Amino acid sequence: MQQLLEQGALWLPRITSAILIFIFFMVLARVLRKIVLRAAGKVKLDEHLAMLLARALRISLIVFGFITALGTLGVDISALVAGLGLTGFALGFALKDTISNLLSGVLILLYRPFEVGSRIQVAGNEGVVVTIDLRYTELEFEDKKILIPNAKLFVDPIIVLKP
Repeated sequence: MQQLLEQGALWLPRITSAILIFIFFMVLARVLRKIVLRAAGKVKLDEHLAMLLARALRISLIVFGFITALGTLGVDISALVAGLGLTGFALGFALKDTISNLLSGVLILLYRPFEVGSRIQVAGNEGVVVTIDLRYTELEFEDKKILIPNAKLFVDPIIVLKP
């Protein structure tokens, strides 16, 4: 029993520190998410793009806080960090087309070569832009709904027609 109390006395400060570190990063993630969303609203950044940035920042901070808390507990995190790197590489390779569409969508929303309501022609498709999402851009032409992946819009020439 004495040994259990001694071990508890040794581990209690580490566990308390780890919990406080993790809580700090959770609160920081929440505060920075609100700051990013507020700043995006002021600079009139697209809502989808602002949410994507805020979510990526939040998840990154929570993972970083978790790894930092584990390191505080004395866990060897080098294997965990290496595993996260390999997992990221494998996911990036497996989802390269999806990530390409996502990043192309982000760039389209940033550069705005066309807007909702514009009539465009791309890759043999023509229509009025109904929505610009992070993955697809939706065109409407003669009762047809055409979904064009954003990577295609970013690579192929786009002709913006006059209304």
